Amino acid sequence: MAKARKDNRGYALRTGEYQRTDGRYAFSYTNLKGERHTIYEKTLADLRAREKKILREIEDGLDPRAAERITLNELYDKYIGQKYDLKETTKGAYIYCYDRYVRENFGKRKIATIKYSHVKEFYYGLIIEGGLSSATLDNVHTQLHPTFQMAVRDGMLRVNPTDGVMAEIKKSHYWKKPKRHALTIPQQRAFTEFLKDNREFTGWAPLMMVLLGTGMRIGECLGLRWDDLDFDKRSISVNHNLTDRPDAKGECRKRINTPKTDAGNRTIPMIDEVFEAFLQEYEMQMCMGYKSETIDGYTNFVFLTSGGAVVMPGSVDRTIHLMINAYNKQEPINAKKEGREPVMLPSFSAHNLRHTFCTRLCENESNLKFIQSIMGHKDIQTTMDVYAEATEEKKQELIGNLQGKIII
Repeated sequence: MAKARKDNRGYALRTGEYQRTDGRYAFSYTNLKGERHTIYEKTLADLRAREKKILREIEDGLDPRAAERITLNELYDKYIGQKYDLKETTKGAYIYCYDRYVRENFGKRKIATIKYSHVKEFYYGLIIEGGLSSATLDNVHTQLHPTFQMAVRDGMLRVNPTDGVMAEIKKSHYWKKPKRHALTIPQQRAFTEFLKDNREFTGWAPLMMVLLGTGMRIGECLGLRWDDLDFDKRSISVNHNLTDRPDAKGECRKRINTPKTDAGNRTIPMIDEVFEAFLQEYEMQMCMGYKSETIDGYTNFVFLTSGGAVVMPGSVDRTIHLMINAYNKQEPINAKKEGREPVMLPSFSAHNLRHTFCTRLCENESNLKFIQSIMGHKDIQTTMDVYAEATEEKKQELIGNLQGKIII
């Protein structure tokens, strides 16, 4: 029988363990790839604690050394580099989000050291100290969760440290997800009437009426071509969108993308006001001498500047804010002259016009699948949320009308 090896204190050493001349303890092992590694600790107890963890991970098919060497930044770069299914602009937005909020601090940590509590602390720090909105934090989590999940599937980690973190944070009072509010009927009426009557903004009226009357996303609306409109059937084919967001390399230019999901490909009927808006835009374009730029092989766009360039989303939102300021400046004066209460417009963007259309649709239609189809919502829950909010206001209105009529 071989003589048992012992350390300088007389404790028996196991296979793979040995004590160095400087008194430190070492353990050598072979990983799943056949690579030889050695760990070191000052005490035998500390060595065996690490040794136990390593042997268990090897037995479970994990690679303990990989998680100790790789940083979150390195893991993320590997993850995003393999996302071949993403559009360039989507990938660019993801990378921008990660670089801005993760890379320079939390991203430098070794993934083996990151636990659930660390992720939760990081997320809360972004909200409380960083002032991040709930939507932005959601975007950060959208980056980190699948990144860590890849490490789990590759055998580097046993569990995903981001699992369950967002569910816990969403229950806290720090989670405040702002609602996109629709214009009320009086506000919507005031906005459209101001557009028609104000000579400074009347050229924007067709675009605003199409946004209000179709619920299209701003990129879908600005990407429309005359070829996408069927005036005989009075229908609009939504099959692509316009964007100018940076790609994965940070390059900004106008691009035409196909919808992210199948739900985005849809046909929207033209109500009379939208039909008239398109005709008005056509007449204006013909008067200016129609010419259209070409983007990624697409041309013949509907909404163009006087120089033939496609109108960009930022220009639309800036114009809306100018309209709101001009209207709100004049409305109190007009209301006083007419002896009525002023109808003031809140601050809103082009996306609020989409939400306004969806709200009006929900107020007048109960078929959720139909509403989902028109809006191009991938998830029916999105449709249900808008429907619940819209019908709740209707219920309050109906109850108000019943005052004094139930108990007589």
